[in-house]
Amino acid sequence: MPGARKEPGARKDPAARTDSAARKDPTDAPGPGEPASPRRPPNILLITSDQQHWRTLGRVNPEIHTPHLDRLAAEGTAFDRAYTPNPTCTPTRASLITGTYPSQHGAWTLGTRLPEHVPTLGGHLAAAGYRTALVGKAHFQPLRGTPEHPSIEAYPLLQDLDFWRDFHGPYYGFDHVELARNHTSEAHVGQHYALWLEEEKGCRDWRRYFRPPTGTLGEDVAHSWPIPEELHYNTWIAERTGALLAEHQRSGPRSEQPFFCWASFLDPHPPYLVPAPWDTMYDPDALTIPTGTHGEHERNAPHFGLTQHPDPDFSPWQESGHLVHGLHSHLLPEEERRRLVATYYGMVSMLDAAVGSLLARLAQLGLDRDTIVVFTTDHGHFFGQHGLQAKGPFHYEDLLRVPFLVRWPGRVPAGRATDALHSLVDLAPTLLGLAGLEVPRAMTGVDQGAVWTGAARAARDHVLCEFHHEPTTVHLRTYVERRHKLTIYQDRTYGELFDLVDDPGETRNLWDDPDAATLRSELLLRYAWAEMAREALPMPRVAVA
Repeated sequence: MPGARKEPGARKDPAARTDSAARKDPTDAPGPGEPASPRRPPNILLITSDQQHWRTLGRVNPEIHTPHLDRLAAEGTAFDRAYTPNPTCTPTRASLITGTYPSQHGAWTLGTRLPEHVPTLGGHLAAAGYRTALVGKAHFQPLRGTPEHPSIEAYPLLQDLDFWRDFHGPYYGFDHVELARNHTSEAHVGQHYALWLEEEKGCRDWRRYFRPPTGTLGEDVAHSWPIPEELHYNTWIAERTGALLAEHQRSGPRSEQPFFCWASFLDPHPPYLVPAPWDTMYDPDALTIPTGTHGEHERNAPHFGLTQHPDPDFSPWQESGHLVHGLHSHLLPEEERRRLVATYYGMVSMLDAAVGSLLARLAQLGLDRDTIVVFTTDHGHFFGQHGLQAKGPFHYEDLLRVPFLVRWPGRVPAGRATDALHSLVDLAPTLLGLAGLEVPRAMTGVDQGAVWTGAARAARDHVLCEFHHEPTTVHLRTYVERRHKLTIYQDRTYGELFDLVDDPGETRNLWDDPDAATLRSELLLRYAWAEMAREALPMPRVAVA
């Protein structure tokens, strides 16, 4: 038997890690060249989309137009094998700011909340002197609260504009927040976005752009959203983030108080709606539309095949009484599938334009050379791949892989693409390390700073992904190495095993293949080791007893 495998970079010397925000010299971080401003902590601008497939960037897909994100990649490094720790919003967004997995930080699925006492990236940076802000989607708390589990992102407070007029934080380590919760025309519109529509844009009748019961938009409106682009939340997020950057620039020397700002966009998450001119940017008949492969689900877990029936029975998976994402029929007419992809691409291109305006504002303010810019999303998306739509308990690369771009002039190599394994749970420890701060021992993500700066080829040899959507019936874990991928289900003997080299389309499940029995056993053992390796160690062992 091989010796115990250790995840490279997953643990530093225990004695060197601390839960304090003690400052290190950020120039100690390895990397070629010199930073633009030596011995000064960098600004950090995190830009995220919501539910974006990793191949919806022009640099890897010539059918989509994303010039600004392509330029960001050309000016920095693209991580082409970055993964989400969970393919739903709340768990992954909580992982982004805590550096821990959903099974560790507490927000294990949609409809739960991240406990307020959990330390966050923003809190650590604020303690070290950073200004911290979040504009856009948080989704750290659910749409419904209870006396035992309250939520300020819940109804009716969600739409109490008097409350949001006075509330700007602190919130999970962010000193200043401006929030929105709706995806396109959803009735969840409110918070600071609705205030901006009313008070900054003078749009008193904004409810006509949103669904009942909040608004009056007809249920028959599809694909083309009648809201003007200047009132879209992309415009709001870019405008307000830019204003916060300008406020920071006016406040004095960057060395005195750097910033960490998260511009959290809500697109291209369904419902599929985008305003003119983006609604007609793509011809549905000219696009390559992904499809499933005949017979590919015959060896998969039973819920895969059920999605290809017109009226499937998923009642055995229903446990909590709440919606289980993805457990429904995924069959759609060809014409509708084509229109969905065209609209989704239009949403991505509109998002790209908003990102471009934000990057231009950063440069205009003279902050671009001193700022680490990260672009990513919370998880992927299906738009026909494997016959699937949107998301669910289907751990294909389409859902788990995410776009991930990093730019930091003089520190992160420009024009580089790497297939080094990366996880979104690594973001918080990496940014803390590059800011010159000790990485808290409680964080279980990996510090990828040496990989970002080009000093190391890789920081990990595997990634872990979770999907725990029902207490027991929808609970799966995936272990991904450079070549192979293994998925197991709680209390089930079925699973998935894919060879990502010989079968990059993941159409041949080897789980029950007799020729792959030894490989499956080896991967199960390595998965067990990976689970043991990610245990949080809040303090080093300091005594014999």
